[in-house]
Amino acid sequence: MTDLASIEVAGSVAVVTGGANGIGRGIVRALLEADATVVVADVEQAVLDTTVATLSASHPGRITGVVTDVTDDASTDALADHVFNTHGCCNLLFNNAGVGSGGGGRMWTHEPNDWRWCYSVNVFGVANGVMSFVGRMLESGEPGHVVNTSSGDGGFAPVPNAAVYASSKAAVSCLTEALAHQLAEDSDQVGASVFYPSGGLMDTGLFSSYRNRPADLERVRGGTGRTSMTFQEMKDRLEKSGRNVKVADLDELGRWVVDCTARRQYVIGRDLDDTIDLLHRRADAIGALDLPPHHQMGL
Repeated sequence: MTDLASIEVAGSVAVVTGGANGIGRGIVRALLEADATVVVADVEQAVLDTTVATLSASHPGRITGVVTDVTDDASTDALADHVFNTHGCCNLLFNNAGVGSGGGGRMWTHEPNDWRWCYSVNVFGVANGVMSFVGRMLESGEPGHVVNTSSGDGGFAPVPNAAVYASSKAAVSCLTEALAHQLAEDSDQVGASVFYPSGGLMDTGLFSSYRNRPADLERVRGGTGRTSMTFQEMKDRLEKSGRNVKVADLDELGRWVVDCTARRQYVIGRDLDDTIDLLHRRADAIGALDLPPHHQMGL
């Protein structure tokens, strides 16, 4: 918990990147239920239009969509221009857009475009959101909070066969921690949190994020020999490994994230007992100058 006062969600203006489906859509729905006005930013026009139309039916006048490519700072600047020109402020910023790395595999079998694509969304997308919005949020004098979506894969410890993705999410965790310290020094109104999606396997667009991979960042060397799995393929594989797979309720997850955000909880994560044990074992290994244990996912 930070020293900042809790933030009122009702009546606030919120922006959610990657908000047209998956976890982002769950957060959008929860914000609307809590009486916020929401600007949904997403790179997919058709999915964005469908989400806005669907949620507008029960929350008329409080949700709009803006097509945004978070890898492009001009696009996130245009999003911020729209939000501040239309609403006068941004109280809640969820930098949630993310992609996978295209199937994982040995790091040396990836190619530069795998790194460029994953980092352009997962790392530069968050950084662009911070650069486009946070200065204006501070200048507005309004209470505000930034939530950046990381992952237990990388944010706590890597899954070795997902090294590109894991390292990008480790960067998000580090970036957010530094941001939170800087905001604590400079503001008594704006804070930051890092969100670790948890509570089960997530049926999100991450499993098919290659659909939005730009043509200029396609693989040209043949790839790693591994392909992205669908949600169902991942679920089946985990179950065959002996795991009892719980599927997360993304709407419930969104409500919980919004509740934690309102309380200014820095680490937004749950079911962390195994993670805490892993982090202690990692610290012991580092203290002994050994290779730390990694994140086990039964794969």
